[in-house]
Amino acid sequence: MSQKAQYTVDPTKMGIGRSIAVLTSGGDAQGMNAAVRATVRVGLYTGAKVYFVHEGYQGLVEGGDHICAATWDSVSMMVQLGGTVIGSARCDDFRDREGRMKAASNLVNLGITNLCVIGGDGSLTGANEFRTEWSGLLADLVKAGKISDKQARKSSHLNIVGMVGSIDNDFCGTDMTIGTDSALHRIIEVVDAISTTAQSHQRTFILEVMGRHCGYLALYTALACGAHWVFIPEMPPADDWEAHLCMRLAEVSLTQGSRLNVIIIPEGAKSRNGELITSDQIKKLVTDKLGFDTRITVLGHVQRGGTPSAFDRILGSRMGVEAVLALLEATPETPACVVTLSGNQAVRLPLMECVQVTKDVAAAMAEGRFKDAIKLRGMNFENNWKMYKQLAHFNPPDQTNMNVAIMNVGAPCAGMNAAVRAAVRMGIAQGHNMLAVHNSIDGLANGEPITWTSVSGWTGKGGSILGTKRAGPVKMLEKIRLSITKHNIHALVIIGGFQAYTGALELVQAREMYMEMCIPMVVIPATVSNNVPGTDFSLGTDTALNAIASTCDRVKQSAAGTKSRVFIIETMGGYCGYLATMGALAAGADGAYIFEEKFNIKDLEMDVELLMEKMNTPMNRGLILRNENCNANYTTDFIFRLYSEEGKGVFDCRMNVLGHMQQGGAPSPFDRNFGTKMGAKSIMWLTEKFKECYRHGRFFANSPDSACVLGMRKRALTFQPLAELKADTDFEHRMPKTQWWLKIRPIMKILAKHNIKLDTSDHLHICLFSISFDFLIFSI
Repeated sequence: MSQKAQYTVDPTKMGIGRSIAVLTSGGDAQGMNAAVRATVRVGLYTGAKVYFVHEGYQGLVEGGDHICAATWDSVSMMVQLGGTVIGSARCDDFRDREGRMKAASNLVNLGITNLCVIGGDGSLTGANEFRTEWSGLLADLVKAGKISDKQARKSSHLNIVGMVGSIDNDFCGTDMTIGTDSALHRIIEVVDAISTTAQSHQRTFILEVMGRHCGYLALYTALACGAHWVFIPEMPPADDWEAHLCMRLAEVSLTQGSRLNVIIIPEGAKSRNGELITSDQIKKLVTDKLGFDTRITVLGHVQRGGTPSAFDRILGSRMGVEAVLALLEATPETPACVVTLSGNQAVRLPLMECVQVTKDVAAAMAEGRFKDAIKLRGMNFENNWKMYKQLAHFNPPDQTNMNVAIMNVGAPCAGMNAAVRAAVRMGIAQGHNMLAVHNSIDGLANGEPITWTSVSGWTGKGGSILGTKRAGPVKMLEKIRLSITKHNIHALVIIGGFQAYTGALELVQAREMYMEMCIPMVVIPATVSNNVPGTDFSLGTDTALNAIASTCDRVKQSAAGTKSRVFIIETMGGYCGYLATMGALAAGADGAYIFEEKFNIKDLEMDVELLMEKMNTPMNRGLILRNENCNANYTTDFIFRLYSEEGKGVFDCRMNVLGHMQQGGAPSPFDRNFGTKMGAKSIMWLTEKFKECYRHGRFFANSPDSACVLGMRKRALTFQPLAELKADTDFEHRMPKTQWWLKIRPIMKILAKHNIKLDTSDHLHICLFSISFDFLIFSI
């Protein structure tokens, strides 16, 4: 596969003559291995020597076999493993200067002056302290005769780059830490499992999650599962919380007929006066006051275990690449940095400024400044908290008499129902009348009211409960006009993929003929293909990626006892190669063929040769992903037959077409939360549009900004007029003309040992850090 790149420095020579050590410290987190793998392979790609430090700082202090050279093959088959393969251990010796002197001596004697640390804020703080006193440590080592003057001069400066690995997501400055998404997968799996038994027996479940002094896991889980009550350390409940909790649970059971009540509590929950709130305390309260059959589930370390999610594999891989570049670009004047995530971008931030804000959160909580603690966690955390309160705690509002219709258009995907639920609840909370449109455009004439209770439990259900079809509105405009008039519809929420986008365009164009179409419209992108203009991510893509990664893990495992086998996997996506590319990165694949990047028979031959070389290594298995429409002639069957023929005597080949399994299943935590945010935000936007469009006793919306796509752009959820997006749309191939993720393809290829050049010209340098976190608007 050909790859063109513009670069200012030859990336394959950046690390020549330099050495990098990578260690994991503190609690383990899923995705750490992906970060280690990327650090090693990209380090080797740059020409640097790369070393493992086994057992964290303890291995750094003890040296010897704990610090060993890493090879390309030594990180094979790591990306899908949980925990940390190179080990992590608490180290009291490193807290003392004598222990740090031993660590410095071990590094200097190996010529290592670049250290990549994957861990929590304590581990990263220790790394910065080590860097700060490096000169003094070298001076003492020279005096003690442990190292020579020449060694000290050669190793005069230590570069430090951190990556945050923690399931708690308690580090300020990043939307998500490595391991958090996987922990949420474990939690949501448990929530889904206990929901069935709880409904069978009409029970209340108290779910205790990790998080220490950070309520992110608890809050995110509450949003993702529609919990009836959540405790978070940053905002302890009011002094009379016991009465409010019982009132809330009784109200849910009485008015909504719910057979299930869910209460989420983190291990560090406290009252306003600082007393610990325990699961046993809540169980006794609910049992004594309400007589409800109540059970406690404490997840414990199961949240740290298991296979990392696709998100954490991709996150760890991207952070590892950025960490190596940051180390090799650093100068003695460059402050120690940490690689973080902001929206869909890897960002370098000053390490100690992030650590300080993290400490400021703890100080605010200790001093009872709970509103400050929420703000210091970042705008994303604050918005999650506000949204949870709006969706979970309902107070009857004044009626607006606005009728908002919701429908799904196109193919079904995970996350659609979460968006519908959030839109309905937010609409009712705003005083609007919410109308359901069953069976997509075809059913627009049959809108039926959705009540508050009828969307309970929708968040965790896959597919489309409302029903969805691919038909567009252009042949039914007259019928749609009559339906809008009959049901007095004032706004439309259209949830779907490219067909939803083009259908909305047709409705907007029909405004010239039908005044009834002059109503506000918003499109929420929902498709596994991730091919809707106006957004970097669509609902359903994360769930599909997890299905792809899980399947690839299984097929690779099936080859563990079979030598020399290559798998060709076909993914969905239409003409968009997002699933194939990101699926390949998450699965550790050897390549991915996509429509956006043209390839020919010579490229196929080069890839076969690469795989034949790989068969001579201990990891003699191969994995190739192919987007379903990447090439009309080089079909999956053709590539399978080509590989089978060319690999004769070296490897055999197998073919798998994943098909509709990528559209099915329960939505991932990402898609549940993303759908919830999108659904709620769409209604808030429509509410403002109602105010703008009310003229002379009626509503009239005809401006371009009254029909928008709600999408994620880099770091924020934004509304973009449909008319403006047409210029960036490839209607023939049903996808945007510009796609951000194409810049990630070189990373996937480099990690698979393709001979290409990495474009380093647009990689970020350390960004200024603002305590207000104004840029942290959206979390993955």
